[in-house]
Amino acid sequence: MINSGIYNYIDVLDKGADACWTRNEVISNNIANVDTPNYKRKDVAFNAYLEEAMVGSGNLDGKISRINTRLEEINCSVYTDNVNLSYRIDGNNVDISAENAYLAENQIRYNALIDSMNQEFTRIRTAIGSR
Repeated sequence: MINSGIYNYIDVLDKGADACWTRNEVISNNIANVDTPNYKRKDVAFNAYLEEAMVGSGNLDGKISRINTRLEEINCSVYTDNVNLSYRIDGNNVDISAENAYLAENQIRYNALIDSMNQEFTRIRTAIGSR
């Protein structure tokens, strides 16, 4: 079982869940700073990095296996969004309605990733005959 690749999907899903967790913290920070003068909203980039790693020929299993060989290189990054944009006179560019929508979207994505990991573990347990 060592080096079998049995956890390849789980490892990628886990990396995505970590990025969602980070994004949840960043969005929560944006909401907390909605009234802070000159605060600029921040966001997390991860999906583009994962999509870039998926580029290439081959089936999904091969792509996931290839990603796992360099999974530690695929990280999320926090960036400041729309630095020159302000919604208010005080220089803040946080839109509370948008942030709440981003937070809800991110929570749904996180829950979907956790569900997918649980399903993968269930498949593994079924394959080895555990209950």
